Amino acid sequence: MSQTSALIDTLKRQLRSQGKTYADVASWLELSEASVKRLFAEQHITLERLERICDQLNLEFSELVQAMQEEEHRLQELTQAQEQSIVDDRELFLVAVCVINGYRFDEIHRQYQLSEAQCTRQLLALERLKLIDLLPGNRIRRRVAANFRWRPGGPIQRFFQQYIATEFFHSRFDGDNEKLIVLNGLLSHAGNVEWQQTMQRLANEFHALCERESGLPIHQRFGTTSVLAVRQWQSTLFKDVARGSYQKSNRV
Repeated sequence: MSQTSALIDTLKRQLRSQGKTYADVASWLELSEASVKRLFAEQHITLERLERICDQLNLEFSELVQAMQEEEHRLQELTQAQEQSIVDDRELFLVAVCVINGYRFDEIHRQYQLSEAQCTRQLLALERLKLIDLLPGNRIRRRVAANFRWRPGGPIQRFFQQYIATEFFHSRFDGDNEKLIVLNGLLSHAGNVEWQQTMQRLANEFHALCERESGLPIHQRFGTTSVLAVRQWQSTLFKDVARGSYQKSNRV
């Protein structure tokens, strides 16, 4: 991530932490809300405008930079071995997912059939993995970055593909809290790259929304999974009727 992207992401977190919106920023900068959204999306915010926003947040620009640097030192992903150690221990896996999603000690103990001793043992294991700091009173301080992710193609992602994906897609996706969109079309290599960038921005928005709602009581928040995937791919469904070289082409 570039320094500009990191700085703007940090600014977004500061805005969310104070309950401020694009509409607030628009009024501070005397711009339309659409213009502000475009500035953030394109990451074209001048230093003068950044300082004006910081002023409204009672934040020095140097403090914003410091917050960005602190975030950069937080854990963004685990090593292959660390992920494997989590996958190999179902109890540890459960507690890891809980703390990454902001559960407190008592919430883990209350929601799952784990004793206090079991919770403590697994939290200490996560502390050794540097995911958290376990503080006095069983308070949990996460050490993961806002954009923390499981390793692409790593043990946890493979575990999802092997065991969870089938269960996840075993749904009609017609409930109020469900949605399935399947898209199919023809894209150039450049178009594919652009679409992947759009997907990443959407993933960032998902993380931002989770962070924004992290202050809500746990009983008002629910486990939610969103799968974003794209693949230059041709189904074998029509392969037998394709002509010659088109059998190995990238056509639909």
